[in-house]
Amino acid sequence: MLIEYKNVEVFQETQEVLRDVTFSVDEGEFVYIIGKVGSGKSSLLKTLYGELPIHEGEAYVMGYDMCGLRRKYLPELRRKLGVIFQDFQLLTDRTVDANLRFVLRATGWNNKVEIDERINEVLTLVGMETKGYKLPSELSGGEQQRIAIARAILNNPKIILADEPTGNLDAETSKLITELLHKVVDEQGVTVVMITHNLRLVECYPGRVFECKDKVFIEINGLKKDIKKQIAQIENNNDENQEEDDFEIIENLTNLDTAGELTDEVMGNLDEVEDNVEDKTDNDYKTTKQTSLKPDLFEILEDLVEVE
Repeated sequence: MLIEYKNVEVFQETQEVLRDVTFSVDEGEFVYIIGKVGSGKSSLLKTLYGELPIHEGEAYVMGYDMCGLRRKYLPELRRKLGVIFQDFQLLTDRTVDANLRFVLRATGWNNKVEIDERINEVLTLVGMETKGYKLPSELSGGEQQRIAIARAILNNPKIILADEPTGNLDAETSKLITELLHKVVDEQGVTVVMITHNLRLVECYPGRVFECKDKVFIEINGLKKDIKKQIAQIENNNDENQEEDDFEIIENLTNLDTAGELTDEVMGNLDEVEDNVEDKTDNDYKTTKQTSLKPDLFEILEDLVEVE
C-alpha cells in the first residue's frame, strides 16, 4: 500500500479536526475527499506530505513513517510526491518552460538534453506542448492548472495530492482538468488523492470517495460495497448453520450504518427481515428463507443502491 493510516488523530495547531482516521490507498487508485469547509480535508492532505505532524496513531506514506519522520527526510519524501494547489502557485516572473526547468534542477536533474526531453514529455501529456514560451499571466486558469499538473508529474511521482485543483475554474474546465488527472492515473499508474466540493465531478469521473464530516473520515462508496457483499453472503448461504450465520450477517448489515449513511426506510427493512427470521422455527427456516427472507433482502438491495 502507498498510504496506510490507522487510528490517526489530525490536529490543526491544538484543535482536533479529525479523529480515528483509518484508510489505505494502493497504486493506480483515484481517491476523492469531500466535505464542508473546515471539516479537515486540507489538514488531512497536509499530513500526507509532512506539512502537519501526526502525534497519535500509525501513518505510512510510501513506506515513510509519518509519525516519526525527521524533518531532514521531508525533501526526500516530497520529491516522490506531486502536489497541485487551487491557486496554481506557478512562478509568475518566468515562462512555463523556466518554471518546469527550475523544479527539475532543484530536484537534482543536471543533463540539459534529459531536462528538455522531460519537459516536452509532460507538456505533451497535458496538451500544452506549444505553450512553453508563455508567462503564467498569459494563460487562462485552466491552462495554468494544466501546467501545475505537468509540474506535479515531472519527477514521476507515485502519488499526486490535489487540493481543490478545480476550485477556481469554470464547470467545463473543471471537467477537463479532472479528466486529465484520470488520464494520468490510467497512463502513468499514478495514485491521485483529490479534494473537491464538486460532486458532479465525482459522479462523472468515478473513484473511491471519502467524506470528512463531524471529525469522522469515512469511505462512502465503500459502504455500499460492504453491504452488497453481506447480502450476497446471506442469499447464497446454504450451510447447516445458516440461521445462525444469517443472524450474524444481518447484525453486520445493521452495524455498517456507523455514520448514519443508510436511510430510516432501509434500516426499517433490516429490522423487518430480522423479525421475519425470528418468527421462524428451525424446522421451517430453510423453506421460509426462500419465500420470505430473500425477497426482503432483494428489496433492501434496491434501497441501498439509492444511498448517496
